[in-house]
Amino acid sequence: MNDQCHSIILTGSEPALKSAIVERPALQPGEVLVEILCCTICGSDLHTFEGTRSTPCPTILGHEMVGRVVDLDADAPVLDDQGQPVKIGDRITWSVAVSCKDCEYCRRGLTQKCTRLFKYGHQRLTEQNYLSGGLASHCHLVKGTTIFKVPESLPDLIASPANCATATVMAAFRIAGNVQNRSVLILGAGMLGVTACAVAHSQGASSIIVTDIDDTRIKRSQKFGADHALLVKKEHSLHAEIQQLTENRGVDFVFDMTGVPEVIEGGLESMGIGGTMILVGSVYPARAIQFSAETIVRKLIRLEGIHNYIDLDLANALNFLDRYQNAYPFQQLCEQTFALDDISAAFTESANPRSYRVAVLPR
Repeated sequence: MNDQCHSIILTGSEPALKSAIVERPALQPGEVLVEILCCTICGSDLHTFEGTRSTPCPTILGHEMVGRVVDLDADAPVLDDQGQPVKIGDRITWSVAVSCKDCEYCRRGLTQKCTRLFKYGHQRLTEQNYLSGGLASHCHLVKGTTIFKVPESLPDLIASPANCATATVMAAFRIAGNVQNRSVLILGAGMLGVTACAVAHSQGASSIIVTDIDDTRIKRSQKFGADHALLVKKEHSLHAEIQQLTENRGVDFVFDMTGVPEVIEGGLESMGIGGTMILVGSVYPARAIQFSAETIVRKLIRLEGIHNYIDLDLANALNFLDRYQNAYPFQQLCEQTFALDDISAAFTESANPRSYRVAVLPR
């Protein structure tokens, strides 16, 4: 392989993005060098680029990625999540977060909140690791990274979002519990929302209601299993529509993918007795949520939040996409690709509300 690598650095100053050519890193035992095949731009990447989300700089954005192993230490075997050797030429993805497995949070199973967390696409560049994100020709995997071999049948453009969007949705459903034969309300029909719609449908939810302010996204959700797609309008009562659809019982599960306080409050209002709400989209500053504690108590409501995911969720995400890639039109969610040198155009398109994902193909 070429001894030089190409990266796009978020500088934290002006200019915001800088192209850099760096030398191929010298690997330590347990480390892996991956040639990036595909990196999709996540909402958090866009928010960081736009300045509405902070991250340590300089950094290389991008954490939804698929790559091919090009180098590792032959004397220090690296194993994947199944305990199988990782070899040069393997097409892989890997967990966005690397945890120590030993701190209090790790011992409690909250590995994504490790006190010594290393997070791809969000890490300040150092002399030891200056290729830690997906917007580059290569990514340098640190020791302890959980590696997953990507199924051969799964295209890069479908597999890439597994590393964040799909895995986060799988985490939300894991903590929600069994949705079979239960009603599900999904707030927001973006990438997370339509993925959640497909997961709920595949798990046998009795009724799936999806809401959004964008008519195109609402219509798209029906292709992912939505039974009822409700366009949010100020002049219409969403609560009244949902009550009518549920025969005044309210819904059993609510998944909020928006993070918008008014939307979350509407979701709480629409919940039935014994209902569960999972907050997924509240990852940016917003006003406090207003709700009645008495209502939560009397209706026996469970309210939980999920941030990022654990290794199991990424494994489940890859299995889900491999099994259902033809049952739902996942291939339509990422139809625009850009070269690494066209990264500014890629971010511009990513900001378009009609784009679920855009992909950067470094090669």
